Amino acid sequence: MNALLTLLYFVLCVGIVIFVPTLVAPHAAHYGIISVFDTSRAVLLATVLASLAGYYAYKQGADGPFLLRLFIAALLVRMILGTAIFVFRGQDFFGGDALTYDFFGYAQLQGWAGDKYLQAVANEFVRGAGSGWGMVYLVGAIYGIVGRNLLAVQLVNAVLGAVTAVIIFLCAHQVFKNVRVARLAGIAVAFYPSLVLWSSQGLKDGPIVFCLALSILATLRLGEKLSFRYIVVLVCALMSLLSLRFYVFYMLCAAIAGAFIIGMQTVTATSFVRQLAAVLLIGLALTYFGVTRSAGVQFEEYGNLERVQRSRLDLARSADSGFGRDVDVSTTSGALSTIPMGMLYLLFAPFPWQVVSLRQSITLPEMIIWWASFPMLILGLWFAIKYRLRMISPILIFTIMLTLAYSVFQGNVGTAYRQRAQLLVFYFIFVAVGFVLMKEKREERKRRELEERQELAIQQAATFKVRPGRTSA
Repeated sequence: MNALLTLLYFVLCVGIVIFVPTLVAPHAAHYGIISVFDTSRAVLLATVLASLAGYYAYKQGADGPFLLRLFIAALLVRMILGTAIFVFRGQDFFGGDALTYDFFGYAQLQGWAGDKYLQAVANEFVRGAGSGWGMVYLVGAIYGIVGRNLLAVQLVNAVLGAVTAVIIFLCAHQVFKNVRVARLAGIAVAFYPSLVLWSSQGLKDGPIVFCLALSILATLRLGEKLSFRYIVVLVCALMSLLSLRFYVFYMLCAAIAGAFIIGMQTVTATSFVRQLAAVLLIGLALTYFGVTRSAGVQFEEYGNLERVQRSRLDLARSADSGFGRDVDVSTTSGALSTIPMGMLYLLFAPFPWQVVSLRQSITLPEMIIWWASFPMLILGLWFAIKYRLRMISPILIFTIMLTLAYSVFQGNVGTAYRQRAQLLVFYFIFVAVGFVLMKEKREERKRRELEERQELAIQQAATFKVRPGRTSA
């Protein structure tokens, strides 16, 4: 199977290299002239990254062959979708931010080359956006390697999205020590439509979700054993998050600190020293990179409810899919009263009666799957809290904080649907737990029924053998 998937990957790469330049020729006014050389460099960069990620997946012990298959299959799906969006220029339909990052990423590249005007343009965007400058740098770096080519950014994001499924598998297995739970969670992340969509484009959603999953995995591993390697991984992932979406970074830092304080293992002198050392080392590293200084500036500018109210109102009024236009979250009581409605939209929207366009219609099949899986999410949460509370604490604290935050300041169904991806990768771990619990319960019930039938058959056979003896006597 691994050989077949690898063959399909190389066939797809050859197809992209040969056919994409001709297919995108009608969009030369937007993309420029895309040659076979351009597509070759984009595919080569993705292949190098995919080889490293595939090697990492394969080296995960007995689960390595499965994880390699999962990674390649997830990558194929994302590459096909990403190439289709590029060929038919679907960025405006699926995610117009990709064009924004393309423009400012190229401007940043020219700024690095000495163009002061374009450097000022890139700087102005970074200051105005307040978040997302990391994506501008990422796009600029990719363009520095392969030239200006949005397809290359999409393929890099496809690799990050595919390896996220592997990381979620490892997170689930680290906590629950159950291969069925880990495999189901990994498969859900690999192939759930919206997760595939957001990681197939030149958007920052894919890198954000990847960094979130990597941070949680490093935290879980550090909770088990102090490792300099995982401290470096965690700090790098956190710094990347800070550059992509700063408020998610602060929530994750709070969740990680809370998890280390609570303790992810039984509290002993050794575990206490390990967790304290991890917190101190991570804190020193973040302080060295100036996080405490930037935190003060960002909290002063963005950390007030009036700013949240303005942002939320803009989202609610900027599109037909806005909701809660009359809600006021500028006060604490107003923010708290908004949570129930906001959470309902965050978790379940778009609803069937809100489907009024093609963009909303294509979300309906996956939403039906999500609605049907929600009872399993509740069951999995109950089991995790009851039996794995310490181990699951970083995931639990982070998902609760981010769910509540988005419930307060999201006022647009489309934006809520998109940002739900940051939570779905962790929700699916609990869904997998709930599904396995239900499946094991059914298997146990069938086993008992089978044992009862076998015992009844044995009793009937014994009775049948005794009766002829009594008659002859």
